Amino acid sequence: MQEHVFDNRIYYRTNKFEPNKLTLVFAHGVSGSSSAYWPYEKIFQNKYNLLFYDIRGHGMSKKYPHYENYEVKNFANDLHDLISHLNIPKFILISNSFAGLVHLEYLKLWREKIIANVFTSPEIYLHEGLLGKIMRLILKTLTAIVRFLPFNPKPRGHVDYRPYLNTGDWNIKRNLADMRNTGFRAHFYTLRQSLKPEQEYFLEKINVPTLILHGEKDSMVPVKNVIKMSKNIKNAEFAIIPSINHNTARDAVKEISEALESFIEKNKNLIQ
Repeated sequence: MQEHVFDNRIYYRTNKFEPNKLTLVFAHGVSGSSSAYWPYEKIFQNKYNLLFYDIRGHGMSKKYPHYENYEVKNFANDLHDLISHLNIPKFILISNSFAGLVHLEYLKLWREKIIANVFTSPEIYLHEGLLGKIMRLILKTLTAIVRFLPFNPKPRGHVDYRPYLNTGDWNIKRNLADMRNTGFRAHFYTLRQSLKPEQEYFLEKINVPTLILHGEKDSMVPVKNVIKMSKNIKNAEFAIIPSINHNTARDAVKEISEALESFIEKNKNLIQ
């Protein structure tokens, strides 16, 4: 795998692209980075073209000072800029957690580029209900506070998640490691996007093979939200991963990689 930085703002990793191979693009969630996908590099690097990248404000990508910089459309534009820079004509997008919203925004704007979708633990419908209103108020307060904290634009690095595998959704040491790596500003500004009211997902317009995977013990995104999502996407495949929480990308590598391989094989006539 080779490391790159595009336009002094987006860190990414690739293997050597070959024209006869499918391209898989992996997008991570809030406070994480592309390091969450390191195990997948070894599994897939000889079979597919692979692109892993750090979303804005995370890992070694550029950090931005203002709340408006972290609107979902900006994350989608970053991905499009990177895809255009690498001249990738078509690809399968694999998104985790918050990146599911980026994924859906990308589909609104450049649907023709994506030949298949894989969502793991997507943060969807979190704005609905009383809990959504309470969390929006809390995050609005927190983002109002952090904007007065000193801003350090310097990219920080990647967390090695091997010591934190299977540590649950609320492990303090892992969360602090993520916070140190991302910073309070990028963390809360990004997290707040997940709860914006009146979000439009346009799920019914998705017309390519779609796989949705969700942890049985996810305490951040209720299973019912993801079931609702799957029912609104035509012919979507949906599976629950037993005994796994919200950290599917890190803690369910075997299950996700096997499900991804099976999904690609099953739909090979549609995505080649």
